[in-house]
Amino acid sequence: MNKAIFIGRLTKDPVARDGGDTKIANFSLAIDRYSKSEEKQTDFPRITVFGKQAENAEKYLKKGQLVCVEASVRTGQFTNKDGEKVYTTDFIADKVEYLSWANGKEVEDDEE
Repeated sequence: MNKAIFIGRLTKDPVARDGGDTKIANFSLAIDRYSKSEEKQTDFPRITVFGKQAENAEKYLKKGQLVCVEASVRTGQFTNKDGEKVYTTDFIADKVEYLSWANGKEVEDDEE
């Protein structure tokens, strides 16, 4: 199984581009975690979304917004201009749920 689930805040507005027949958007999340010494550390996974989700991300997601992302992991490598191998880890979103709106208000659950 190749699945990752994140809840975090966008570090900046998504960056979108046209990828031929489909739109592609990228954004990073800030996700807090605590070590055994209880010091807070933050991870910044890169998220990529395609198609309609990319269009929605470009239109509705803003820096600081809280989201839940369900994604699969993709790894890769390339050689940089200095001839060194660089390894990458990216997360391709299958689902993005908005947990707060751009104005900072939390999304309310209508099932009461």
